Amino acid sequence: MSSAYVVKLEKLLSQLQFKHQARCLATAARPATKDSRRKERSLDKKPVESSSFAMNMFLGKIRTDQAFPFPQSLSQDQKETLEMLVDPTYKFFQEVNDAAVNDELAEVPPETLQGLRELGAFGLQVPQELGGVGLNNTQYARLVQVVGEYDLGIGIVLGAHQSIGFKGITLFGNKEQKEKYLPKVASGEQFAAFALTEPASGSDAGSIRTKAVLSPDGKHYILNGSKIWISNGGFAEVFTVFAQTPVTDPATGETKDKVTAFIVERSFGGVTSGPAEKKMGIKCSNTAEVYFEDCKVPVENVLGEVGQGFKVAMHILNNGRFGMAAALSGTMRAATRKAIDHATQRSQFGRVISSFGSIQEKLARMAMLHYVTESMAYMISANMDKGSTDFQVEAAISKVFASEAAWNVVDEAIQVLGGNGFMKSNGIEKVMRDLRIFRIFEGTNDILRLFVALTGMQFAGGHLRQLQKALSSPMSNMGVILGEATKRAKRTVGMTDSGALADKVHPSLAESAMLTSRAIEGFGASVEGLLAKYGKNILEKQFLLNRVANAAIDLYASGVVLSRASFALANNIPSAEHEAMLARVWVNEACDRTQLNLNALRSTVQQENFQLMSKIANEMCENGGLVQVHPLGI
Repeated sequence: MSSAYVVKLEKLLSQLQFKHQARCLATAARPATKDSRRKERSLDKKPVESSSFAMNMFLGKIRTDQAFPFPQSLSQDQKETLEMLVDPTYKFFQEVNDAAVNDELAEVPPETLQGLRELGAFGLQVPQELGGVGLNNTQYARLVQVVGEYDLGIGIVLGAHQSIGFKGITLFGNKEQKEKYLPKVASGEQFAAFALTEPASGSDAGSIRTKAVLSPDGKHYILNGSKIWISNGGFAEVFTVFAQTPVTDPATGETKDKVTAFIVERSFGGVTSGPAEKKMGIKCSNTAEVYFEDCKVPVENVLGEVGQGFKVAMHILNNGRFGMAAALSGTMRAATRKAIDHATQRSQFGRVISSFGSIQEKLARMAMLHYVTESMAYMISANMDKGSTDFQVEAAISKVFASEAAWNVVDEAIQVLGGNGFMKSNGIEKVMRDLRIFRIFEGTNDILRLFVALTGMQFAGGHLRQLQKALSSPMSNMGVILGEATKRAKRTVGMTDSGALADKVHPSLAESAMLTSRAIEGFGASVEGLLAKYGKNILEKQFLLNRVANAAIDLYASGVVLSRASFALANNIPSAEHEAMLARVWVNEACDRTQLNLNALRSTVQQENFQLMSKIANEMCENGGLVQVHPLGI
């Protein structure tokens, strides 16, 4: 390594402190686990190690612990339990639930809710001893996938209730809280809701204004404030509410407001709801504003610890994101089936339209997007079931990918169906309306892209600081230095360590594995180059961060499909060769897209374009609309 490079690297690493601003950008996504708290500390400390496939990509490194072979988490007993649940769930949605009626009424009929109660659908992951079904994450994902195949509105009613509404009680509740609340919410006797968003706090949860102040006798918190866009907010009896509370530091005596999570019952008094919102889609899901006026919350209803509300909120959101990918893979499956049914029956110019190349490309891309989404959902859920806590980047990627992939699949399905797809009677136009919210709620895709990029780059920055320390004491760290020098020398002459991935895939996918390995190494080099060039100023380079995130998404998706297709081939699954084709095409195109994104990071033309786009947007905002005059001048 040249002395100039060492000086530049040392300068970068002295600057690389992702502090408050990074945390604000990631607020809608980051679970405040012990690992993430360590990441937020000074990078002077030993860098955090991670078993995450996605995190290690930012080092240009392939770590396969959580990705290869494709993880399996179900015992034989769990598979049998799941089989007993899947058939009646399908039957319910085919014979009892009517998605069109729910949409028209803008509510779920009582008899449908009762049917869901009888299925146990309101407490799928609540332990059996507390009245639930006791499913693990993978089992839950499979049933959620069925729901997503038939009615996303119902999916939101169920998800808002258990995936986030009372999820905090299952994750952070003490024994008394669990015993008091879980049986009633698991049975569907009471509905739950997650109350975080406020008029002034969307993606920036740090701007919460709802306040909770301890009463003079120390027995209650007095809660005041309002929350908007709360799913199930109009009828929920149990709320997970986040509010600012005064917290005194025992060491300094200084008091600051920090967010605390509370379990709030409507029966406490002072809890009211506004009228149901009129929405584009998911109409049968109640969405309402919720108001808290001098609501007395017993101190024993603090969820987790006082001042640790961000930890609770972000862990809840992170923990449930895989479920969105599972549900939307069901949606894609149904939309693709409709498109295929039409394409194989509709004849034009003397032949069925499924024989036309333009239609074939649409169908193939729909299949690839579904394959990636479904594979992500079950890889993440299986790792969670195996005890992994290091999946926050993968979970964020799965949410972004699934919500955008589902939109594209349904849009293309409508295109294949032509005028039939546009008609209300077909039902797919409702699906498109329902889908639009998924790119917005539970962390907007824009914020989650920044979270993916910044979290990965912060991880990489910590490891670069370790290299800086090694360079300051070369004789005692020769192994580290030589290893780094070897890696850079190989990169310079175009060599890559493809064995880390090629050895993990089926032999027929070795070439795709090599392409992915090269792309990941190039990705790591590009991340390092951005850190070297911009240091802490990378926080303001969102044009670049978006492209880093897009490359990360494509590369993680490539690893996931190679793993699943290899598993299928190794186990002689009937669809194995078909899955291998899906994986090959995905990897070929994903690696090309990755290269385009990485090229954009260093292209002077692209840098100029980014500056011009920023200036165009600023002028539009100053003008209050489009700037260009009408071509007719009148």
